Amino acid sequence: MEVRAITKFVRLSPQKMRLVVDQIRGKGVEEALNILKFVPKRSAAIVTKALRAAVANAEGSQRVDVDRLYVKWVAVDGGGMEKRFLPRARGQATRIRRRLSHVTVVVDERT
Repeated sequence: MEVRAITKFVRLSPQKMRLVVDQIRGKGVEEALNILKFVPKRSAAIVTKALRAAVANAEGSQRVDVDRLYVKWVAVDGGGMEKRFLPRARGQATRIRRRLSHVTVVVDERT
């Protein structure tokens, strides 16, 4: 029984988030949490939070054994951009585009 958790509008680019997400795909939940604990990137804390939310959803709604859960599917999608302008020389402006991400974590029970 697969259970999902979605974290939306994270202020980090999808490219940076995917570096962390690729390390936990297909692993057991406990092993994935241990990997994320020692990854020195800012996105590791965000992915950890989403993974814990998926485990809590599975435990609360489906009554599954938490020890048998594994990360079935993880995706990081672009979530739009925050657009800002920075003043530059001679009255010009430079556009700043801050990328946002959506993180989707799906956990399932290993048979």
